[in-house]
Amino acid sequence: MPVFISRVFFTLLFLVPVLLRGQSMPSGSGPVQSFEQYRQQTLQEKLFVHTDQAFYLTGETMWFKVYYVDGSRHQPLDVSTVTYVELLDKEKKAVLQTKVALNPDGGNGSLFLPSSLNSGNYLLRAYTSWMKNFSANFFFEKTLTIVNPFKPLGLPLLREVPEYDVQLFPEGGNLVQGLASKVAFKVADASGRGVTVRGWLLSGQNDTLARFTSHKFGIGTFSVTPSEKVPYRIVFRDGQGRTVTRPLPTIYPQGYTMRLEESTGDKLTITVNTNLEGSSLVSLFAHTRNEIKVAEVRPIQRETTFSIDKKTLGDGISHFTVFDAQGKPVCERLFFKRPAQPLAIALKPDQPSYASRTKVTLDASVATAAQGRQANLSMAVYRLDSLAETASGNLLSYLWMTSDLQGHIESPDYYLQPGNEGVALATDNLMLTHGWRRFRWEDVLNSPAPGKKQSKRPFTPEHNGLLIHGTISDSLTGRPIPNIVTYLSSAGKPVRLYVSRSDSSGRIRFEMQDFYGARNIVVQTNPQDSLYKITIANPFSSTFSTTRLPALSVSESKTSQLLNRSVAMQVQATYWGDRVIQYQYPAVDSSAFYGKPGESYLLDVYTRFPRMEEVLREYILGVMPRKKQGHFRLYVPNEPYRTIFEDPSLVMLDGVPLFNMDKVIEFSPLKIKQIDVITNQFFIGPALFPGVISFMTYKGDLAGFPLDPRLLKLDYDGLQLQREFYLPRYDTPRQPTSRLPDGRTLLYWNPNLKTDAQGKGRAEFYTSDQIGTYVVEVNGLTADGKAGSQHTLFEVKNSPK
Repeated sequence: MPVFISRVFFTLLFLVPVLLRGQSMPSGSGPVQSFEQYRQQTLQEKLFVHTDQAFYLTGETMWFKVYYVDGSRHQPLDVSTVTYVELLDKEKKAVLQTKVALNPDGGNGSLFLPSSLNSGNYLLRAYTSWMKNFSANFFFEKTLTIVNPFKPLGLPLLREVPEYDVQLFPEGGNLVQGLASKVAFKVADASGRGVTVRGWLLSGQNDTLARFTSHKFGIGTFSVTPSEKVPYRIVFRDGQGRTVTRPLPTIYPQGYTMRLEESTGDKLTITVNTNLEGSSLVSLFAHTRNEIKVAEVRPIQRETTFSIDKKTLGDGISHFTVFDAQGKPVCERLFFKRPAQPLAIALKPDQPSYASRTKVTLDASVATAAQGRQANLSMAVYRLDSLAETASGNLLSYLWMTSDLQGHIESPDYYLQPGNEGVALATDNLMLTHGWRRFRWEDVLNSPAPGKKQSKRPFTPEHNGLLIHGTISDSLTGRPIPNIVTYLSSAGKPVRLYVSRSDSSGRIRFEMQDFYGARNIVVQTNPQDSLYKITIANPFSSTFSTTRLPALSVSESKTSQLLNRSVAMQVQATYWGDRVIQYQYPAVDSSAFYGKPGESYLLDVYTRFPRMEEVLREYILGVMPRKKQGHFRLYVPNEPYRTIFEDPSLVMLDGVPLFNMDKVIEFSPLKIKQIDVITNQFFIGPALFPGVISFMTYKGDLAGFPLDPRLLKLDYDGLQLQREFYLPRYDTPRQPTSRLPDGRTLLYWNPNLKTDAQGKGRAEFYTSDQIGTYVVEVNGLTADGKAGSQHTLFEVKNSPK
């Protein structure tokens, strides 16, 4: 670690009392100020995506809700307004992509799974523009299983000898000669599932030095006092007698070790040992998601002990770091404190079982509403079968655990159970085998002080809507072209125009408000220059995490269940297709970007002329056609000064700027519905226009106007239009007897179920013809960051004859 970092670290330590524990840290102290400064400058966003299920067939629709919170306090954020959602295959290629609008209540959307997808496990990931500044390991990720019932599963052949992933983790980080240490191990199969094993630590002479067994999910520990001269090896044996051998991690001749133990009286004891001669000081620094909880300096000869009150630590994962006298981090350890008061969600169906095509009333309530905390819930109700091996996701375990740990966490919900010895041991083993992923000391201590210049992030938060980025360069040399005004527009209604000026690196940026659905965009400069090359950047991230997808594990023995669900899906598509595909269009400002025009003309109220020049000269008072050097130009009067602008006005057709007025004059006026005129100077972004003339066709589709071939025209997806979840009703005596089949296996989806002031919410829906056990899954979040998850079951049986 650089010398100046150690100086900064010890400066921070001695700005506060030598011992800080069991009390709130002063807000003005050095460490608090430094960490708060870091947290504000490098805002960490967290996303969690609740999908309606975790197993799908092609032809079905995946519904999802996005929760968006601050990474430290888990409170809803109002910074980014767009989240990017992708479905990646095993080659990390995006097979589906979409952009979803975000607000403080999160966002929601859907993805139709086409029949072109092959059966397999896919990675769903979500991130914001700001999150692209950091590692892709920070993105939200979850594994989904998708089966294409119209193609062979193509399952991999089972290996006779399984390939086990064996990892060893000395507590604190390293093994040091002559110092006793705990070593954690994790044994997993190719799919990432833990394997139950027994093990032996053997010396070079095959003497058994330790015996051990895995505890939960293939994770366990053993103790060793290593000698650099002894060759160690570890033998693991699974339940079928197959063995795997690994060497002990590197043994260092000198260094430090740490040991964390939970003692009585709600205390943690952290013991630091060293074999270095002349050691003087060690320091313990602890934070919970970048909020400092402990800072303590102690003298050390061979051993020293820190006693920490667990009440000092925040809920969730705390990160302990030991520094030597030079400020170099020498040991690290994680500790998990179960959230004391998660959001308690209660679910109560009005009956334990239902007949087909009958009404279900399901009450949801949260315990914190008595304190004025209303909750935002997402709820899915689907048929439970053996096809899906995992639940659709738990907000509580993700925020408090999974999002702060490296690597795959098997069954994270297990660790959030009410505490007992077994869960506590498994949790501590998990902390030993998974590192912290959201924090580096160098980033904190090197962050610039307030008022100093910060390194520029390439991606900015999308505060007001979708940002479209691009570049302008020389088409021959590739050199970026600065200071060029560029226009982006999309023909249609309402009329919108976006203007950007390229910076010193040729970069342009357009902030797109109310930009929804698949659109055709036009990007151009003025004047058109054939030497300019305009490139629009792909908004999706090109970096990927280290996550590996497990192989598909759907057994051929489940063919009948797959067939049943596939038939139900096809029945729904055949008989209900038109009803289930309905979209909710957002409420947007329908007026043009220039607001109310000074003059507006509906041409249908006038006698039609065959030429545009006659229309402009006879009817449109605010437009002055002039010819200069044999070419037409259009001017407007400079109101209220009764003079004519010296420069031509901005002319648009359906929002697309036009620069060849000869083509405008030759265009048929019979295709024009309306002409708006702005008769004064108009600012938009970095550009100033001497008036605006806006032509609008009947359909807003340019009506065949010949655009300049040098401009850039491409299809671009805006924010996703929200699809409405269809809920059939059987509330009349005749409807339940309808012969129209109802094959729904997903009965209900509501991404925004709000509780009232008393903490109560209600969902009402009808069962289908599909009998079986149904699960209700709910995730929820309050405005102050209280998260919770809950599920319950009910039965659907055949209707009585």
